[in-house]
Amino acid sequence: MTTAHTGRRHRLATQPTNTDAAGYGWSDARLDLPELDLRGCSEMVVVGAHPDDVTVGFGATAAQLAASGVRVQVVVASDGGIGFPDIPLLQRFQLEKARRSELQRATGLLGLPAPICLGLPGGDVAQHEQRLADLLVEILATKPVGTWCAATWRGDGHSDHEAVGNAAASAALSTGAVSMEYPVWMWQWVSPGDGAVPWDRAFTSPVTPAALERKLLAAQSFRGRVPCRALGGDPALSGGLVPPMPAAGELVFR
Repeated sequence: MTTAHTGRRHRLATQPTNTDAAGYGWSDARLDLPELDLRGCSEMVVVGAHPDDVTVGFGATAAQLAASGVRVQVVVASDGGIGFPDIPLLQRFQLEKARRSELQRATGLLGLPAPICLGLPGGDVAQHEQRLADLLVEILATKPVGTWCAATWRGDGHSDHEAVGNAAASAALSTGAVSMEYPVWMWQWVSPGDGAVPWDRAFTSPVTPAALERKLLAAQSFRGRVPCRALGGDPALSGGLVPPMPAAGELVFR
């Protein structure tokens, strides 16, 4: 593990949870990033570590691509039950089943086909990184030329997210897919101009109001995990986050 990744995880662990977009101090003027050009994308495979990651970090872009006729396949490494380690095994099983149902509902609201759930153990994805990479190679190998693969950012500060980013980057390299990454937990510890973030590889993915609305609706599927206050939704939801999204679109790294 690199010193940089250790530092990000420490900052994530010690940073108070902030789900108020105003608290981050972000604006388009502060970001001043180029727009991502997706015109050459024939198909998109979006990989998340946990059921809510794709919606939280890339949901509006995914919805917009699907609306334009591009097939978007969601792949989720873990059902996320390990996030509640103190509950009985039966209750954890029921929770994981519920989260899979939430994911099915969210992808439907985004206008996407049924997701692929790989069932790896949440909180321990790093121990199965090569297995995950092999599975993603199998998936990407069936896709047409011009397929893109978006995954959680390797510097996100969460070990599962980083492992998924590593595995997806490796699989994309092996299959010729175009690789990019989207942050999720980064928004909890980052500040504008933060040197831990590769701003030279950062783009905004422009989205329409309709795509943003789909993201907000999909996010509400995760009733126990994703609060939507940052994007104007129901502040009663608790336990996760929807990051503050610049008006220009979602943030991605290429």
